[in-house]
Amino acid sequence: MPGTRIAALGHHQPARVLTNDDLAGMVDTSDEWIRRRTGIATRRIADEESVADLATAAAAKALAASGLAPGDIGMVTVATCSAIDRCPSTAAQVAAALGIPSAVAYDLNNGCAGFCTALASADHAVRAGAARHALVIGAEKMSDVTDWTDRGTCVLLGDGAGAAVVSAAESAHIGPVVWGSDPTRAQAVRLMGDWHPRFAQEGQTVFRWVTTELAPLAREACERAGVALADLAGVVTHQANLRIIEAVVQQLGLPEDVVIARDVVESGNTSAASVPLALSKMVERRDLPAGGPVLLLSFGGGLSYAGQVVDCP
Repeated sequence: MPGTRIAALGHHQPARVLTNDDLAGMVDTSDEWIRRRTGIATRRIADEESVADLATAAAAKALAASGLAPGDIGMVTVATCSAIDRCPSTAAQVAAALGIPSAVAYDLNNGCAGFCTALASADHAVRAGAARHALVIGAEKMSDVTDWTDRGTCVLLGDGAGAAVVSAAESAHIGPVVWGSDPTRAQAVRLMGDWHPRFAQEGQTVFRWVTTELAPLAREACERAGVALADLAGVVTHQANLRIIEAVVQQLGLPEDVVIARDVVESGNTSAASVPLALSKMVERRDLPAGGPVLLLSFGGGLSYAGQVVDCP
């Protein structure tokens, strides 16, 4: 097929809300300190749910919204860096839980850039004829890899999942991907060592990289899609930190009517889940017009990045 589209979206978050005041009772911090440095107010924490459980719940909603049957899905990809299970993959567990009979199912680990990377891979596979419908999921249980004694990182992270059904289309509704990495800064965001590893990052290194490198990548993604920045209906970046999001938006000089995702305030940093989680919420609330072009942009461990312009379902 000449193109693909996002046919439907879905998301899921755990029920438990962890507030900044809750964290202040665990480490030396405060609501004012966290909000000033990150913009985050709350995050969701999964107690019993696994990464596969989170992914399945989000994927089930996306599949139901698409109107497709499980047997229509030919590809299942889960972007995650926090899944404990190595084999069977999280994607295989999702396929089994949803009754998807014979799809290729695999996990993709590209850190916080994982969902946009997986979305591009599904776009390529569907356009190549390898599948007609693909289920792309970003799911993370970052609470499993959080050092709850480190106030510099424990205030950032949350759990959740977002999913998209990618289907063949007569024209392109998912734009060309801009992706890559900066291996010289590979250690700036990391999850390394024996299980249980702990999330760590060099915050200033990440901030400097994002605020110098991300805006040109955003412009390139729009250029490749043939969409002017001024014509965007919305922008959904990785929800790492509200200060980073605001800095990138300012650099792009976007019009005031462009809707900017700020889900980080209530969900925290959910790594590979953050872009689909925020996008699904915005679509559910109808913050974005159907068919409107939306810039997706993610970055994280590696330092890896990926982004594309998609038409809002």
